[in-house]
This record gives sequence, structure tokens and C-alpha cells, in this order.
Amino acid sequence: MKNRFSYKLLGAKVDALSMLDLNLLIQESIDKNKKWIIANHNLHSLYLFHNDPEMQAFYAKAEYTHIDGMPLVLIGKLLGFPIKREQRVTYADWVWSLMAEAANKGWRIFYLGSKPGVAEKGVSILCQKFPGLQIACAHGYIDMDKDSQENLATLAAINAYKPHVLMVGMGMPRQEHWISENLEHIHTNTILTSGACMDYVAGVVPTPPRWMGRLGLEWLYRLLSEPKRLWRRYLLEPWFVGTLFLREIWSISSQQKKNKMLLFLSTRFHKFIA
Repeated sequence: MKNRFSYKLLGAKVDALSMLDLNLLIQESIDKNKKWIIANHNLHSLYLFHNDPEMQAFYAKAEYTHIDGMPLVLIGKLLGFPIKREQRVTYADWVWSLMAEAANKGWRIFYLGSKPGVAEKGVSILCQKFPGLQIACAHGYIDMDKDSQENLATLAAINAYKPHVLMVGMGMPRQEHWISENLEHIHTNTILTSGACMDYVAGVVPTPPRWMGRLGLEWLYRLLSEPKRLWRRYLLEPWFVGTLFLREIWSISSQQKKNKMLLFLSTRFHKFIA
């Protein structure tokens, strides 16, 4: 894809991609009959990435990793990367554009995730909103053992539907682990790690006001909505990510000092031999 920009952000690779860019990538994977993982990074995933070797292995398999979280856009800007606000894409926003594109282009979607009954409700809402949308689903509360009957049946259902796009919404890091362990048996073009996407569509989890998303305050809304489940993610993990940021700043500062010293020594040497 042209005009794609990748950056090393706090030790992890991210791609600065808009919703339009992501839709074009899905089309490209279908046109070329490729199997691509399009993952995403936010503060929570960065914490997991640096503390879970399986997550590192998963992201190494991903063809693209878009930014899902305004704090990463801000960190990127502070580190000097030309990342734009529209290159922060969260499923609460993207799902509508994605489904509109799928209905228009005839993409088949399979959604795996959420509690029993939730995905079906979300799918029903999406089909009403986007006539002609081809979408099937299965809940994500299955035995994760790759050889279990539940897991094999789930893979069989996915492959029988022959989706162009597989959305896996089991939450981090469960969805990433499942994809890594079953990747060779999944027949699709694009695999998306979609978290609580269908929970938002179904109204099971309240969607933060979009103005809060634009201001980078979705975390506060979610913390207040589910404090017992999310307090560790939003109150403790950012401190770890903060240390990564400070380390990065120190590294850049140290390198700049080294460059200045090398320039000074080079100038003095040339004057000496002149």
C-alpha cells in the first residue's frame, strides 16, 4: 500500500493508518488473496507486549498494526512522529465504516467473540442498518485448547462460511493468543482483533461519547463504567508505559548528545589536519 508510514513506538511497531486506509488494506488482501492480520496497539496492549512473549510473537505475525488510543498519538507526537488524529482508529468508530464497506463490496464477515447471544444481537442491528450485509457469528466462550471439540467446531464453522474478514473479539490477550495458535487453520483474507466491538454495537457495554474519544478520555468513561474490571488497566499499567516513554526520551537525548560530541570532535579534527 502506498503512503504507509511505520514507526517504532516505545519498542513496538505501529502503522499510522486512517479508517479509509484500513478499508483499502482489506480490499487489497481480498484482491491479492492474501491472509493478513491487522492488529492494533493501545496502552494496554503495549503493557502486555512487553510482559508476554506470546503477544510479541503475535505482533511479529501481523502485517499491519494500527493505533487504537489517543495517548499513543500524543506520545508519538512528543517523540517527533508526524502521526495525525485521524490515524487513531478505534472499533467504536470504525465498525460502521467497515460494515458499510462490506455491504457495498460484498465482503463476507465472520465475527467470533462476546458472550452467547450478544454477537447475534449485534449482527441483527448491523444487518438492519446495512441491507445486504453478509455476516455470521459465533460466541467466544469456548475451550481455547486448539484440539478441543469446541475449538475445532468453531474453526469448521468459520471456514465453511468462507469469510473475507474474520473479526476476533475476545479481549486482550485472549484473542491474540487464539489467532496465533490457530492461524494456519483459519481460511480468510483479513483477521482483525476487534475487542469489545460487538458488545458496543449490541449495547451490552456503553459506548463512550465520541467527543471523549477525540479528547483521549475514553479510558475515564470506561473506568467509571466498569471500575472493578478495569481499574488495574487504567490506573496501574500506564505507569509502566510511562517508564517506557521516559526511557525513550532519555535514549533520544543521549543520542543527540553523542551526535553533538561527534560533530564537535570531527570539526576539531578537520581543523587540526588542515
